[in-house]
Amino acid sequence: MTWPTDSDGDVFRRMEASGFDFSREHSIDFNIDFEKWPPPQAALDLLQAQYGNVEIFNPDERGAGYVLFRIVARASYELVTSVQRNATSAMQPYGGVCETWGVLF
Repeated sequence: MTWPTDSDGDVFRRMEASGFDFSREHSIDFNIDFEKWPPPQAALDLLQAQYGNVEIFNPDERGAGYVLFRIVARASYELVTSVQRNATSAMQPYGGVCETWGVLF
């Protein structure tokens, strides 16, 4: 498989090198970072309406806080970048951005 030469493409190349099974569905985590903490309730409500359950990770000694949501799907570059784009667009009025994601396998 080939992916663009960007950070998301790099992740897919590492997944492939590690033997990731792209043919089956996985739980994919997406993180939303906010300029100000805590995020507005309206932002959390919108994320929950769009993606279901959200988890809030408050800032601690390891770093800034973030909000996580998961989708279950076959991991593809197109899916991941589309979800990131859509989530960022929805969160932009609230100072949120979705730039990180991951899959445990």
